[in-house]
Amino acid sequence: MELFGIKIEPRNIPPLDEKFIPIYAFNKAYSVGADKPIRIAVERGEQIATFNARIYGTPDMRAADEFYIKRLIKTLLWVKGGYKIYTDNAKVYDIVKSSFARGGEREFDAKFMSEVYERPFETVLTDDIPAFRDTAKKIGGHTNGCRIGFDAGGSDRKVSAVIDGKAVFTEEVVWYPKLNSDPSYHYDGIVSALSSAAAHLPRVDAVGISSAGVMINDRAMKASLFIKVDEKRYDKEVKDIYLRAVRDLFGPVPCSVINDGDVSALAGAMSLDRNSVLGIAMGTSEAGGFVDDSGRITGWLNELAFVPVDASLDATLDEWSGDIGCGAKYFSQDAVIKLAPAAGMELNGSSPAENLKIVQKAMEEGSKAAADIYRTIGTYLGHTLAFYYDLYHCKNVLLLGRVMSGKGGDLILSTAKEVLKEYPEVYGKTEPRLPDEKFRRLGQSVTAASLPELKE
Repeated sequence: MELFGIKIEPRNIPPLDEKFIPIYAFNKAYSVGADKPIRIAVERGEQIATFNARIYGTPDMRAADEFYIKRLIKTLLWVKGGYKIYTDNAKVYDIVKSSFARGGEREFDAKFMSEVYERPFETVLTDDIPAFRDTAKKIGGHTNGCRIGFDAGGSDRKVSAVIDGKAVFTEEVVWYPKLNSDPSYHYDGIVSALSSAAAHLPRVDAVGISSAGVMINDRAMKASLFIKVDEKRYDKEVKDIYLRAVRDLFGPVPCSVINDGDVSALAGAMSLDRNSVLGIAMGTSEAGGFVDDSGRITGWLNELAFVPVDASLDATLDEWSGDIGCGAKYFSQDAVIKLAPAAGMELNGSSPAENLKIVQKAMEEGSKAAADIYRTIGTYLGHTLAFYYDLYHCKNVLLLGRVMSGKGGDLILSTAKEVLKEYPEVYGKTEPRLPDEKFRRLGQSVTAASLPELKE
């Protein structure tokens, strides 16, 4: 394989996607001849992430430099989050300034970050790159009192009533948040779930909420759950929807709202009794969360759905962002569905979830075509886990979501482990695994209940 003059030679090729170019393999090959140092920082309020890299900086390698820089900036934005990019290199500045801007190639990313952080998106050229600054904090693991945990997903919502760490009631209800434009549908669903749990408690001391989307300061700044809601109504009725529902029902009780990926990672850390856990949930999209070496949630964005994983110029298009090669189309039910034609499978389900079930059933019945689909996703994952390790230095990876269920999930895991051997600098340092029974007992909603701290 060759891309912009860079030769990439991955040993493990996905059986149904021969054009796949692992972004980590490209980055490694690119870095061999790059010798001009650059510095980059991404700012999001109190947090600043810094990154040192090298580019070629020569006319004959301009295309390779541009591709690398754009993918690097996009990765940093969606892993770390931020509204301001600093760089000490004029060429890097020009590329970022023109691409991540209104009318630019990556307008979606800049606009998204600006709306999430409610600040104009900026690119700054300076030799005075700000220093790394973190605000990671210990959260969760609180079991005292009468608590409610709510988990808002794209196809179902789960709620638990918990007394002193023991779940006394759990409920799972199918809903359709992505299809409804009226936020009262979402609000009523949230209230219904919280009320069901409250009916099984003598009182409500605290509420913890796990939600798909970008949650900042307990507010839903952006989430695909509300993708049909008009922007004006979103600002007025959605950003504080969880806090408003809790307040309307229970008054000023402690309430914590965080991203479902971080809750997955926290549940994993609690069930494994160890830290440095990256949680990856493969469902309607790809969700990510991270608990660091000290058992803290970092507060970074961790929106792996938008992080590039495939460097191929023929990579799969993500309709929402308008970009190609990002995780949402490689580690989700969409990945299963997109690979079905190449495997010779015709899917006629009434929804993406139904199509996933068709492939899962075929896998359970021993279908070679279904196995090829899961083996392809496992190959994607093995290459990408090396990339994620480079970003997070995660010692443990917990693989979750409906795509990882059944025999298909087992094949994805075993294939990924085998592919990881291709990268000796990573193999053995990070361990991907499926949830154990303790994790399943905890669950997302039960873990969410442990988020708020009760003052003595």
